[in-house]
Amino acid sequence: MLNQVYRLVSARQFEVQTVTETVTSNDIIVRPKYLSVCHADQRYFTGNRPQAVLRQKLAMALIHEGVGEVIVDPQGQFKPGALVTMIPNTPEQTDNVIQENYLPTSKFRSSGYDGFMQEYVCMKRDRVIQLPSNFDPEMSAFLEMVSVGVQGLTRLTTVMDADDRRIGIWGDGNLGYITAVLVKQLFTESQLIIFGRHQSKLDYFSFADQTYLVDAIPATLQISQAIECTGGRGSELAIDQIINHLRPMGTAILMGVSEDPVDIDTRDLLAKGITLRGTSRSSRADFEQAIALLAASPVTRERLQSLIGLTRKVRTVQDITEFFESNLSHCWGKAVMAWEV
Repeated sequence: MLNQVYRLVSARQFEVQTVTETVTSNDIIVRPKYLSVCHADQRYFTGNRPQAVLRQKLAMALIHEGVGEVIVDPQGQFKPGALVTMIPNTPEQTDNVIQENYLPTSKFRSSGYDGFMQEYVCMKRDRVIQLPSNFDPEMSAFLEMVSVGVQGLTRLTTVMDADDRRIGIWGDGNLGYITAVLVKQLFTESQLIIFGRHQSKLDYFSFADQTYLVDAIPATLQISQAIECTGGRGSELAIDQIINHLRPMGTAILMGVSEDPVDIDTRDLLAKGITLRGTSRSSRADFEQAIALLAASPVTRERLQSLIGLTRKVRTVQDITEFFESNLSHCWGKAVMAWEV
């Protein structure tokens, strides 16, 4: 099968390249419909990655968050036109201990492996899940990010102690918001506290019990469990504040990505017996749980729909470039493309 792939070849430059796809009976052909941009995509687009990384990974189609409609299923499991979420993590092996999203042999779309900016995407059968008919497709476009939040909270529940009275989230961006929405559904008896740098963003967390700017946290405030969703250089301050405000024997889940090493106060970390647990990406099981959670809670779906920010139809390479440029100046929410190339 001949396919048109929209690849980033250098900073801010996309090209259409024709590739030959080998389709097997275990594959499903999906036509992307709605694609959501994340910070990792923008770092590639702007060239804000080490040059050695860019040389290694480009040219490459971006986007690892999206939904599409089934075009061909050789086995007939999915009907043509069925709306499915596309799972970007593609494991090459299984392990009895290591989850698929942590296996070093797994491939991940839009990270050294073509993402969803294609005319058609050839997906392995277990990498697609049909969505309920009442799901908003634009909200569903960033279901991958919801599954990342599920992964982080799943890790938290397996490590944390019995104290869940106060759960604190550091980070007022998209990941912090999504994780906060999930905490409200999963930890119904817990007090949710959000810590961020921008009051304008904290105002969106109206369902939280409390919000604080990171430079105005009461010295006596204590958190039972903590989740870091900042990333970048901001993760250093967030981790330091988490160590200061976390109760002894508490757990901190680290979800933000930083390009550079950050300092950690190991003296206080050890003195308080704090557990740090890193999480990254997600698995099919996390997607399945994310869909189940959203299906069970219209409130959760409504809150996530409010995260939809920049939306626009794209039909040409120029449209794609302009969309990415516009998203750079968009201060809140998830940018979603209606993919009509």
